[in-house]
Amino acid sequence: MRSLTVIAVAALLLAGAARAEDKKPAPVPAAAAPAKLSGAELDRALHAVGLSVARSLEPFALTEAELATVQKGIRDGVTGKASLALDEKTGKVVQELVQQRLAAAAEREKVKGDEYLKKAAAEKGAVKTASGLIYRSLKEGTGPQPAATDKVKVHYTGTFVDGRVFDSSVQRGQPIDFPLNGVIPCWTEGVAKMKVGGKARLVCPSSIAYGAGGRPPQIPGNAVLTFEVELLGIDAAPPAHAPGK
Repeated sequence: MRSLTVIAVAALLLAGAARAEDKKPAPVPAAAAPAKLSGAELDRALHAVGLSVARSLEPFALTEAELATVQKGIRDGVTGKASLALDEKTGKVVQELVQQRLAAAAEREKVKGDEYLKKAAAEKGAVKTASGLIYRSLKEGTGPQPAATDKVKVHYTGTFVDGRVFDSSVQRGQPIDFPLNGVIPCWTEGVAKMKVGGKARLVCPSSIAYGAGGRPPQIPGNAVLTFEVELLGIDAAPPAHAPGK
């Protein structure tokens, strides 16, 4: 629960950073001064700071009026005019607020997800398994098929029901390796159905993904997730060591 609170108040902590500067130890001098950012580079960096703050605020689902209040808090903190103490009492109030907003977001996700699952199951070539996984082959592979104990290499893109990408090894340009029994159940089951060289779409109900709690702030509770996965290779698990040998 503490980690959730830290995520939720990240933006508020940024607002108080300016006031805390005088309490920090003096920084160790750098070996060389960093290159000064140009106007365009500085704008890009500051915009990225804003995007980072925005991600920390996602659990709140802020209205325009609420966003204006948050912006005022950031401005007051940066300029040293903040009157609100970031103490334990305030932290509890923020925690209550984020819990309320997360619960509301999870309920919205459930409604959207149920409808999405129905449509996905009705698509041509889709197969719904006993766990709720909806599997659709996009390209049949010709290589071996992994066991749950194998380590696999894949490229993938994960999207929400509205099509927004939340994670993608393809965009990063770097495939990932992982033990097939060390990921969410939807992946363990779905990738085990594939052969090397194949591609598939896995539609994962929240029950075999991140559940009712989600993975805040990136993935809300009850989120139905879709992954397009390409199986690039298998590193088979070593044979069990026989006792006494």
